[in-house]
Amino acid sequence: MGIEFNPALNSCDFKPNIQILPRRNSINFGQQLENDRFECNSPARFTNEKLISKLIYSNPKVKQILDDSGVALEINTQELNRLLNTHCKDVQNIAKGITENLPFSLQTKVDKKALNDAAYLHDIGKILIPPEILYKNGRLDEQETKIMHKHSELGYEILKNTNLDKKTLNLIRNHHQNAKKSGYPFVNNDFRADLDLQILTMADKYSALTEKRPYKEAYSPQQALTIIYADVKDGKLHPFVFKALAGYVKGLGTEELQSA
Repeated sequence: MGIEFNPALNSCDFKPNIQILPRRNSINFGQQLENDRFECNSPARFTNEKLISKLIYSNPKVKQILDDSGVALEINTQELNRLLNTHCKDVQNIAKGITENLPFSLQTKVDKKALNDAAYLHDIGKILIPPEILYKNGRLDEQETKIMHKHSELGYEILKNTNLDKKTLNLIRNHHQNAKKSGYPFVNNDFRADLDLQILTMADKYSALTEKRPYKEAYSPQQALTIIYADVKDGKLHPFVFKALAGYVKGLGTEELQSA
């Protein structure tokens, strides 16, 4: 029994969204183009282990940073998978929630594509941080802290030679910076912690505080907001962004959050 096509489907300028692919026993209902477009635009396209390895070894600056820190070049694929399945997705969701809780006049100034991509890729440099530092059950010493602080610059260098736009790359490099320029890595006098960066910074910090890590238990939402608010009072982060974060968290109906 064959497949019948009603001639009416091919009449006028209307064409059915169906094609039978040669040498296949399946019918494509027009989804392939959409899937290809997703793969082309998604930040996940940069998280293939083979591609990441190629990017690392093709940029001498990556090894130079590690050599200067006395660290061997070893790729931690376990950390890559952990980040992509937990923290990075969480930061994406929080950044989106902050944006949606901003006043509309500020929402229109957010580069949502750059912010979303940077949120997903911001910690990719951690795959080059030694596991004994990354998973240390205790406070890092001075040298270990210096090495840990290299992860944002390493992430930038890993992705620098891709087709990611400059805005996204700078968000990845500077996601631990702030309006007072007291974060890392070093920035010059021209640096400005714009709205996108402050959203990313706040989303990253809230996610990290409310996650259980080898060196700490998870903070409650209220505790995390209290810690972040100290940065607001210190002039590192803008009150409007904090208010949007508090609004997002409150909207989740999280227990213990009484008045944000």
